[in-house]
Amino acid sequence: MTVATALGSIRAVLPVIIVGAGPTGLALALALAGHDVPSVVLDGSDGPPAARPARSVVLAPDVARWAALPGAHRESAVWSGWRTVRRGRTAEHLTFGADQAPRHLPQHVLEATLRDAVARHELVRLARGHRLTDFEQRGADVLAHSVLRPTDGRREEARQWRGGFLVGCDGARSTVRKLLGVPFPGRTAVERYAVAALRAPLPRPGEAALHRGARTGEVTLRPLTEERWRLDWPLPPDEGLVTPEALLSRVEDTLAELAAGDAGGESAARGEGTPAYQLLDTGVHVCHQRLARAWRVDRAFLAGDAAHLLGALGTQQVTEGLRDAENLAWRLAIASHLGANDALLDGYQQERRGAVGRRLRGVDQALPLVRGRGGLAGRLPGRGRGRLALLSDGHLGRGTLGEAPVYGGATTRRGTADGTGTPRVGAPVGDVPVTALDGARARLRDRLGGPLLLVLTAPGARVWDARHWLSAGLMPELAAFAETLDVPAELLVTEEYPGAGAHTVLLVRPDGHLAAWLPGAHTGALREAVRHLRGTTAITPAEPTGGR
Repeated sequence: MTVATALGSIRAVLPVIIVGAGPTGLALALALAGHDVPSVVLDGSDGPPAARPARSVVLAPDVARWAALPGAHRESAVWSGWRTVRRGRTAEHLTFGADQAPRHLPQHVLEATLRDAVARHELVRLARGHRLTDFEQRGADVLAHSVLRPTDGRREEARQWRGGFLVGCDGARSTVRKLLGVPFPGRTAVERYAVAALRAPLPRPGEAALHRGARTGEVTLRPLTEERWRLDWPLPPDEGLVTPEALLSRVEDTLAELAAGDAGGESAARGEGTPAYQLLDTGVHVCHQRLARAWRVDRAFLAGDAAHLLGALGTQQVTEGLRDAENLAWRLAIASHLGANDALLDGYQQERRGAVGRRLRGVDQALPLVRGRGGLAGRLPGRGRGRLALLSDGHLGRGTLGEAPVYGGATTRRGTADGTGTPRVGAPVGDVPVTALDGARARLRDRLGGPLLLVLTAPGARVWDARHWLSAGLMPELAAFAETLDVPAELLVTEEYPGAGAHTVLLVRPDGHLAAWLPGAHTGALREAVRHLRGTTAITPAEPTGGR
């Protein structure tokens, strides 16, 4: 069911003007298309990015669906587990379930896949070669000015674009951010890494790892597909230029130590026992920390690198950009179809800027502890294990450095009191099996990106005959209720959801975050929660809405 079908007759919707065709901008265009909102993507780049295996991205489970698109899934490595090794001893070993595993793929593969998907979608126009020069906000619309850089030597061609909103996804040197006059404070080069991509038959294929060896020090190993790996070594702050010879020495020392079981003895000397390998790509990755002061100015927004920079200690910049796109898309869709309001649109900045800000503060607090700066690490009791845990958190999606954001702002409502073992309001939903009213079965995360989801917990649902659903229990009332909402909504059924009792209804946002959970019979309270979600009513979070 599309948004247009659910809303029936819809007034003409102006396109959203997206500036920048990196992962965030392209994902935003596709997410908007999933809500029947057209977009124009101004692509001022010189073309698709170069193939760089050493420039890869790790996508957390809540945004992993972008790596499952046709073209990307073949080169997307699903990690089987994680191992932390210190001087040959395993300090931590985790295995991942199917819905918990990060996905790792080269960034150019992700971007090429998104470009292909955008090119095939009738609601997205990719304006190649168009560079934004200025824009003006005029009440209910935005007028953007661009120039087309010709490739045949002719003069630049000026163009105007009219849209309902404008989103700057145009990178760290964002033109949109500069035109808005938004400051971009932060720190430069908080961490530097030597990076190598190679093909080698390393131990434990498919398993990512953090090794602290006797000779090589710290190295992170992250598997790609086809025996390819990305290796990262942190560089001391005072280390200068990394020469090709020095980087090759790091590669061979590390491979020799891994082959020797990280024994730390003479057998791990460089070149002795080094497995055969093919060096694919190298580089130096520099991590900056910056956070734009404002992410929304009237009808203009910032997202991705234009809004934030991070990456130190395993924090994932592209994952955060995709979260920006998903959080913003459904808000712009409601505003485009039904009219804008400040509570709805301000929620994007409140939630996403708050989440990234907490991540950056976590890095600031952890860096002195794990890198021994300022003398702090030397005074920490049990510092060895603490360092390893902090170095792993960003990769494993846990703690301040890695956990998926839990939103508690204006668009999140607690339907009942939260307690131990109850669904966590504001968090990404669990990926449980669900069944639609027509009998189609899927995973919950596969249904995201479209209408609001009303998920009813009904034990025994999978053995029901779908033909009888609409006449059973709460189903007639809830099915009729979903049709009366002023935003598109779809009713799904699951046998159980962690922490939720039978006949509970979960209200799931299009970006996959749990907005509320309520007793299924309390449709009045559910309607209020939907209104609150779209910012048209103010609700006190502590207001009771039903029994536990």
